[in-house]
Amino acid sequence: MQQRSEETRNRILEAANLLFSKNGYDATGVAEICEAAGVSKGAFYHHYPSKQAVFLADMENWLANVNQGFNLTRQETKDVPQALKQMAEMAGSIYQAADVHLSIFLEFWVQAYRDPVIWKAAISPYRHYQSYFAEMIREGIEQGSLRPVDPDHASRTLVSLSLGLLMQALFDPTGTDWQVETRDGIALILDGLIRRDI
Repeated sequence: MQQRSEETRNRILEAANLLFSKNGYDATGVAEICEAAGVSKGAFYHHYPSKQAVFLADMENWLANVNQGFNLTRQETKDVPQALKQMAEMAGSIYQAADVHLSIFLEFWVQAYRDPVIWKAAISPYRHYQSYFAEMIREGIEQGSLRPVDPDHASRTLVSLSLGLLMQALFDPTGTDWQVETRDGIALILDGLIRRDI
């Protein structure tokens, strides 16, 4: 029973995901999601209280997968500059492999501008990554692998680069190899951060 319930939940999420990316959030209704998922409205509302809840769940799942990859890299790589380089590779591959999610990510930002609930959900991962990378940079400074810089400023620069590349990948998906672009962009920043007097 629990497995069936989880399957229904995932079908709703996948259908909503495709419809949001194809038609946009505003143009997608619960009826269309139910039809695409092959479920009744009752089943939909049993799993999600609203279309907004599905939208937020989709972004939360995507970000949870990104976090899982970052955390694994951080655990396996004790050298901070190397861990950041590997995370850059991972982020670049995310841009290339997640075309549907990228368009939903843009839709997420548009909705965040209009809706305080979605704004709160949008600003939370942004602040999470700022803290996450600031902590990594502090760790690198303590290890002696990074120069003594303001970790918060350096983290905001990394996050800004990532968001800028994400926007470019959305607007011009075939313009370049975004995995290489992300790796090389992070390498440029790291080149200024790595301590060389040891």
